[in-house]
Parts: sequence; C-alpha cells; structure tokens
Amino acid sequence: MHWLRPKEGEYLPYQYTYLSRVPDGDLLAMFAQQVQETVNLYASLTSTQLAYAYAEGKWTVQEVLQHIIDCERVMTYRAMRFARKDTTPLPGFDENLYVETSGAMQRSIEDMISEFQALRAATIAFFKSCTPEMLQASGMANGGNFTVNAYAWILVGHELHHMAILQERYGIPAVTG
Repeated sequence: MHWLRPKEGEYLPYQYTYLSRVPDGDLLAMFAQQVQETVNLYASLTSTQLAYAYAEGKWTVQEVLQHIIDCERVMTYRAMRFARKDTTPLPGFDENLYVETSGAMQRSIEDMISEFQALRAATIAFFKSCTPEMLQASGMANGGNFTVNAYAWILVGHELHHMAILQERYGIPAVTG
C-alpha cells in the first residue's frame, strides 16, 4: 500500500509535531517495528524506572505507556468511524484526565504490555483493511478535519514523539527491535 503523507487541513496544526517525525515508507511496517521496540523498552525497565517522573505533575514512565494506549484506542476508533462514512463530529478528550483516572500505576507492566500488543495488532489489522478510498475519508474530531490516512501517520508519529521524550526528559535509553 502506498501511504500518502497527509496535507495541511487533514489534521490539526499542532499534530505536525508528530507527522514531522515519520519517515516516508510503509506505515504498517512502522507500526509493527514500533510495537516490538516499545515492548522491548518497557520490558527492560525496573519498577523504579517505571515509577519515575522527571518533574512534579508530569506522568511517570509507566503512565506514558498508558497515554500511548489511550491515544491509539481513541484515534483508531475515530479513523474507523470516518472510514465507515460516519460524519458525526467527535469530541476531543482530556489526555491528562485519562491518565489520572487510568490506574496505570496499580497495573503490572506485563498486563500493560499485553494490552498494548493486542491493541497494536488491532490497529494494524484495521489500517490494513482500508482501501485507498477509506484512507481518504474524513470527518470532524476535536474541532478539526481529519482523514483516516492522517490518523495512521499521527499514530506512528505520536509514539515516536513519546519515545523521544522518554530519552530526552526521562533519561530512558532507546531499545531497538
């Protein structure tokens, strides 16, 4: 499948931060590579590292994974709605409230990794099932227009963004494939 880089107007301007991190290429392959890298990273961390937040009021390393899970679930749901021609405008969501109420720190990291793997498998299956026409379908969410294709790019970029933050602000080294 040929993935077209989203154009301005297919996503909200602040999401260019995510899109700019994504290299051209096969997004399905990137999704698969990312899940392995993220799983390897989180499986390698100690409980002390998982509980670390770089500043007061910031998420812990474990809560960052919960945020990635929550965002992937929400954005893939939105993409599915738009691919199915549901034009009902969708609201935004408060990612801080989601993390705060998630109970992430009471969960085992093994359980969260398992959830992330299952969710990513579903995300890959969904985007793999999309025809070129479905990928160009659009709808309104969080006050802006989005295409299904843009959500695929945003999801890859969102995870790249948070993996970079884990390195830069939390001091967590990258782990590859």
